[in-house]
This record gives sequence, C-alpha cells and structure tokens, in this order.
Amino acid sequence: VGGTPTTTGTFAFDITATDTSGAGTCTGVRSYSVVIDPELGQDFYTLTPCRVFDTRSAAGPLGGPALVALADRTFLMVGSCGIPADAKALSLNLAVTGPTMAGNIRLHPGGTSVPLVSSINYRTGQTRSNNAVVPLSALGELAAYLDQLTGTAHLILDVNGYFK
Repeated sequence: VGGTPTTTGTFAFDITATDTSGAGTCTGVRSYSVVIDPELGQDFYTLTPCRVFDTRSAAGPLGGPALVALADRTFLMVGSCGIPADAKALSLNLAVTGPTMAGNIRLHPGGTSVPLVSSINYRTGQTRSNNAVVPLSALGELAAYLDQLTGTAHLILDVNGYFK
C-alpha cells in the first residue's frame, strides 16, 4: 500500500493482490481514495487493553445491571483506562453474553439517535464478540442500545485505543 496525501485532504492508494497458492494465477490492482477530515480527529493512540465496563459486575456506572431490551444505557468513557477527555472515538472489543432473546447491540455516541447498524448480533443464550470503532459524544459518553423484543443481555467492553 502506498500513496501520497494531497493538499485537498485526499489520500490515494493502490492495493495489488497476487495468488501464490499455485491453484491458479490471479493478479489485480484496485485503487482507493479516502478523504480525511482533520476536524474529526484522525490520530490514533494505542492503550494497553483494558476492561472499561462489564454489566455482569456489581451495580454501578461501569457495572451492572444488564442492558434492558429496547433501551439505551449510557457510559462515561473518559477518565477510565487512560481514555483522555479529548478522545473523539474508541477502538473497542465488545462481547455480549447471556441474552434472553436473539437481537443486537448498537453502540453510538451518548445523547445521539440510535443508529440503524448493529455493533454485534447474537442468538438467544449465545456469547459472541466483535470489534468496533465508535465515536464518543462531546462529553465522552458511549451509549449501548439493546435491540431485542424483551429481556436482557450483558455487555463487556474492552478498549485498546482512541482517536483524537
């Protein structure tokens, strides 16, 4: 991957793929262009993976109770696990466990509308994990919406980096 940023804020690069498995010959080049908006915060900072919250834990702002169906729960992320007050987005590993019904969890900045896209999907009783990059609210909050008809599910969230 290579490319040069331009004065317009566009970063262009080519990806070349070659089949070396011996099963056949396939070579291709595909060009991509990404526009970077410096106002969104593009610098990434790694963190030692750290458990930010776990709803299986004792009741509290970063613990229980479990998420409740068709409702948001908002968590203050800044100040935990080395997340600074000026973080714009987080790189996360999330896990859902013990859902009483099939559904999904949708992570989004606290105080904003629930997105149409899920962060993780699951079936009844299933434990699943995924990773995501999720923006924070101006106050450093992250909301989790439990999209299932009834019941509860537990959410565990580990942070491994942030953008600012």
